[in-house]
Formats: sequence, C-alpha cells, structure tokens
Amino acid sequence: MHDISLEQCMSLREHKETVLVDVRSPGEFKEYRIPGSINIPLFTDHERAEIGTIYKQVSVEAAKERGLEIASAKLPSLYKQFKELSGTVVIYCWRGGMRSRTMATVMSLMGLKPYRLSGGIRSYRQWTQETLAQYNMNIPCIVLSGHTGTGKTELLRLLRSDGYPVLDLEWLAGHRGSVFGHIGQAPNNQKMFDALLLEQLKRLQENKAPYVILEAESRRVGKVVLPEFLMQAKQCGTVIDVNLPIKQRVRNILADYQPSSHPEDIREAFSRIQRRMHTPYANSIADALRLENYAEAVALMLEHYYDSRYDHASEQYAGTTHSIEAEDVGDALNKIKELLP
Repeated sequence: MHDISLEQCMSLREHKETVLVDVRSPGEFKEYRIPGSINIPLFTDHERAEIGTIYKQVSVEAAKERGLEIASAKLPSLYKQFKELSGTVVIYCWRGGMRSRTMATVMSLMGLKPYRLSGGIRSYRQWTQETLAQYNMNIPCIVLSGHTGTGKTELLRLLRSDGYPVLDLEWLAGHRGSVFGHIGQAPNNQKMFDALLLEQLKRLQENKAPYVILEAESRRVGKVVLPEFLMQAKQCGTVIDVNLPIKQRVRNILADYQPSSHPEDIREAFSRIQRRMHTPYANSIADALRLENYAEAVALMLEHYYDSRYDHASEQYAGTTHSIEAEDVGDALNKIKELLP
C-alpha cells in the first residue's frame, strides 16, 4: 500500500489512466464524491450506522470488532471487484482512515498495487474550497436570458451538443432554479456542486474556450449558492435575451415538468409562493391546479408572478444586451448561433 497526496493523485489523473475508488457507504457516495469516482463500499449504509451506534454506545474496540466481522466476509467479493479494474487505482474514504487503509492493505496483500489518498475526500473538499475562493474568471461570459419557459436549459444543451462552450449551472446544481425546480430532479448539495463546477471550469481552461455560455441565474440555485466570482462575471457578460410567445413557453414548461406525473409536488411547491401573490390570482391558480388544468395554472403564474420577477432581475446586468424574437426553441437556437463569435 502506498499513500499519495491529493496533488500526486491529481497528477496521476492527468497523465495516466486512473480509477478513483470511493470505499465509503453508498449513501455517502451519493451525497458527495470526487467527480469520476466509482463506489466499491466496504460497508452498506445500514452496516455503517450499526458500527457508528456501537462506537458511541459501547466502545471503540467493540465497533472495530464488529467492523472486522462484517468486512471479513466480504473480502473475496471485494477482491474480485478490484481485480477487474484497469489502470492505476486510488482508494479513498472520508479522512483517509480505517476504511481506505483496510481496503488498500488487503488488496496489496493480494498482489494488487493500489494507492491510498492521504486525507481522503476531506482533503479534496478543502482544496476545492480554496481554489474556488481564489478563482479568477478570465473567460468572457455570454449570458442566455429570457422569461421562465423560454427553454434556456434546452438551448444550452443543444449548444453544448453542437460543440459550443457551455456551463450548465442548473445541471451542476441538479435543480431547475425555480421553486418547482427540484421536481423530477436529484438536487446536489454545495459540496457536490462545487466539485462539479471546478471540474467544468478546468475543462474550459484546458480547451482554451474563448468564451463560455451560461444561463442567467440568481445567486441561489436550489440548495447551492453560486460563488461571487461567477456572479460578477455574469453581470459583466454579454446578454442574449430570448423572447418566445407565452403559449410556447407554457408548452415548454408542461413538457419539462410533466405536472400530471407530480401533482402533489406541484401543489406543495405552489403553496410556497402563494402568499407572495395577489389573492385573486393565487386562488385562480390553486383552483386550476386542483382541477389539473395545468396549462391555465402555468399561464397565470407566468403572467402574475414569474414575468415581473424576471423583468426586475434582468436590470442587474451591465453588459451589452441582444434581444431576439423566436417562435420556438429551434428558431431561437438558430438566431443565437448568428450572434455568437
């Protein structure tokens, strides 16, 4: 078993085929991981909770014994999984402690040659925070703006598939940005968002992107907060403001959110903005949702809530603004491409 620093690990990833193996429980891995890692857990979520309870209520020694009892029965299966990996293997857990040490030691005894990340994923988290705190956004931003339902996220994905440099903040956050944005999504926490954001920024730099296209977002997107350097870069960027007919915007929203598949989530989310609206409009929307008349409910929310909030937010941008009128997302895509360098 060989311990390596985070800096050495990152150098390996740049120059060799490297597999990062997270040996924490599936729940820990789902919540936060180094991007690109795979999960070969030493303990399940239930087993980890059991060991933790023993640690707190009985003793450290008893917890170690229970952990050894559980792990020993899994070693043949774990060895088979590691043996199938190709390239340089780097094992990590939370702090580079017992789980990664156990796994790396056993695999070394079996003739494999894994590395163990010193400091675990905690060292990666510290590096991510420090790097983002000092980050200089030296790539010009092109900010895709438009009322709710304009299809900005779809436009970003189409542009990215056509080879344009895109930073999809809603994808990184796992959230569509509105009070309804979590529906049908798996929102990321701040740690996971920061890790994914930094990976994307590094890729843009490596590809020498002359600019980056992103969506006009508020500082908070779901559970995460955008870093200050990104907010400043967006506010100084060139804005492309997309305008679609309201009927098309309603169609886009219904296609994205599929409200008939999530009626309770839709009503619960609406209740959080209901008190901020004029009562007659709020009551009309509530009635439309209750009757599952989603097209009417969406149209009313756009007209009496979202559009006015967007008009206020759009005043915060200091760069040049280009406005385009389009019939649908396809038409908007073509007109955006005409404006891009």
